[in-house]
Amino acid sequence: MKFVDEATIRVQAGNGGHGCLSFRREKYVEKGGPDGGDGGHGGSVYLVADPAMNTLADFRVARKFRAESGQPGAGRNKTGRSGEDLEVKIPCGTVVKDVDTGELICDLTEAGQRQMVAEGGRGGLGNTRFKSSTNRAPRQTTQGTHGEGRHLALELKVLADVGLLGLPNAGKSTLITAMSHAKPRIADYPFTTLHPNLGVVRVGRLQSFVMADIPGLIEGASEGAGLGIQFLRHLQRTGLLLHLVDIAPIDGSNPADAVNAIAQELANFSDELAAKPRWLVINKIDLLDAEERAAARKRLLDELDWQGPVFEVSAATGEGAEQLGHSIMQELEAIEEELQEL
Repeated sequence: MKFVDEATIRVQAGNGGHGCLSFRREKYVEKGGPDGGDGGHGGSVYLVADPAMNTLADFRVARKFRAESGQPGAGRNKTGRSGEDLEVKIPCGTVVKDVDTGELICDLTEAGQRQMVAEGGRGGLGNTRFKSSTNRAPRQTTQGTHGEGRHLALELKVLADVGLLGLPNAGKSTLITAMSHAKPRIADYPFTTLHPNLGVVRVGRLQSFVMADIPGLIEGASEGAGLGIQFLRHLQRTGLLLHLVDIAPIDGSNPADAVNAIAQELANFSDELAAKPRWLVINKIDLLDAEERAAARKRLLDELDWQGPVFEVSAATGEGAEQLGHSIMQELEAIEEELQEL
């Protein structure tokens, strides 16, 4: 299924039913009095987070959602049937905004989380409601109110603990394949990843984390160049970023320039994203012998003046992947402990 992470939909709650104007008409009962019932309430529209969904593609076809309206009241003080509520399922991690006002309505991150986005109309009052000692034959009723209608913008931000970033062909898809059971497209040309891929990395019998691979970033991505601008938002929910760099680019480019270019794009996109913990992962070490590898690592770190953690891996052979997985798990547990103490 094609990955779609943005959609606009129209939701319309049901209208309330009108109140009834009626008087009792029974044999041998003169002037029986008012007996008009109230109208039923209109159904409301709810958004529900569904863990089985991972894309907003369905909303490219179905864009309008309307709840059932309430039925009008009837004689003999019969209240009209209320309309059924409508539940619209969306993926976990979807941010919902009002298109017209820009208001942030909700951010559904947990399975089963439910949010009303359009309230149903209230049912009208029948003439029985207006009976009094001075008005024994009221002919007054009220109409049901209109249900709420809204244009909603849905924006999916995938839920992952760790995000991979780097230039195209840095080896992100190969690494997530080596560390998890994800099956992204892998090829020797740029932009083989066209949508985020999620993989569950297990480092112990009861220990695991979710890793996200987004399309490769290029210079100018924060302004719309390449594919990455569409998916940078997915890294905002991660707790840790892994910055992959090809230590031996076939085009002879400088790996330090690649790291600096991506770091600048993160800063341009969001200060919050740029401030996230970021580890440097030197990839494709299998292409160099031990002496060349050590020299290339030293040269890269000296140019970057890198102060954070550094790991060396070969995504193709799996070398270093297990150690990286255990280190990530320890870091995520430490982050969780800090959050619990706050």
